[in-house]
Amino acid sequence: MRNELIDPFNRKIEYIRVSVTDKCNYRCGYCMPEQGVHPDGTHKEYLSYDELSRIIKAFVDLGVAKVRITGGEPLVRKNLADLVGQISGYEGLEDIALSTNAHHLGREAIALKEAGVNRVNISIDSLKAQRFNKITRGGDLEKVLAGVDKALEVGMNPVKFNMVVMKGTNDDEIEAMVDYGLEKGVEVRFIETMPIGPAGVAMMDQHYAADKILARIKAHVGADLIPAASKSHDGPARNFKIAGTNTKIGVISAVSQHFCETCNRVRLTAKGVLALCLGQEDSVDLRTPLREGISDDGLKQLIKDALLKKPERHYFNENVHNIEFRQMVQLGG
Repeated sequence: MRNELIDPFNRKIEYIRVSVTDKCNYRCGYCMPEQGVHPDGTHKEYLSYDELSRIIKAFVDLGVAKVRITGGEPLVRKNLADLVGQISGYEGLEDIALSTNAHHLGREAIALKEAGVNRVNISIDSLKAQRFNKITRGGDLEKVLAGVDKALEVGMNPVKFNMVVMKGTNDDEIEAMVDYGLEKGVEVRFIETMPIGPAGVAMMDQHYAADKILARIKAHVGADLIPAASKSHDGPARNFKIAGTNTKIGVISAVSQHFCETCNRVRLTAKGVLALCLGQEDSVDLRTPLREGISDDGLKQLIKDALLKKPERHYFNENVHNIEFRQMVQLGG
């Protein structure tokens, strides 16, 4: 299938992150304010599953091979497996992934796997129950770990942990998270804090650079970290295999070492906004033309035209205040 989604910098767009809600049952400080971000939101503002599947179909027809379902927390939206089932048969769609805090994953994993979810990324910033509860403002580590076990049990592969490393908050758990990944046979990815929205900007004094994380991991495991080739659908992580094991670790260095030259993704918000860059305002409204009756061909052309607005890169280092207009939770990460 020919990919028709080429941005102005000759990057192929093969991957779309689809937010099904900007609501979340947790309140992680780097992602959203304690009160949330949707006090005035109404149900009608969110795209229906039929609307979401129609947009996804247009992207797949244009060459997108991977869809990641995100939020907010996607599992707070009812019957998510229904959406997965709607899109899983699309010709050309190779991979359906899920990003979740795993609070409800123990309950939903079987249905999601049967519907077509191949892999799952689980946000887990601490292995200490009290600290986890504080970071997430109310999260339940026991439920999250039960969700991890259920995902492994039903055969989601790979299962990945995402840990946002925060200096003075959880950076003392880097080594423990590596050990837990080795024990469970899951890949662990360490993520730098990013200045997205007021919540993210406020956390930048806790930024912990990826190279420091890698140095600590290498010292801890007493083995080399062998660079692992990333697949085009793997996302922005720099991946490494721990010598002598089958375990991989990754770092996402959006601030200290950006990866914009290989960006192959766009994001669809739950309210139908196509966000073209995590760190820039460039975006296009798809919900309005969809609800006004745009044809399938018209929708595809709108998407192709939107890609012409995709910027070359973000500017996290140059100006950490340039994206205070929206919170991470609204963008699907």
